[in-house]
Amino acid sequence: MYNVELSERAQEFLNKLDGHLKERIENSLRRLKENPIPSGVKFIGRDKGEKIFRYRIGDYRALYKIKDKERIVLVAKIDKRPKVYD
Repeated sequence: MYNVELSERAQEFLNKLDGHLKERIENSLRRLKENPIPSGVKFIGRDKGEKIFRYRIGDYRALYKIKDKERIVLVAKIDKRPKVYD
């Protein structure tokens, strides 16, 4: 099992959302504990040897890295589709 951690930027974005949407995104991110690369996730590149993935959650996208040695899924950024890649 992996631990799911949010960057400050991702946590701040979640805190601004209304209750229902925030809960939906948090539930989706919790599923990454059991399976850090579920179907529908797209590999988008590497950063310092760590794989970077995009997870689609409705109109939102979460970009995250998997640190296999520490068994951590680090969610770096969450935002709407056009903004998440900036």
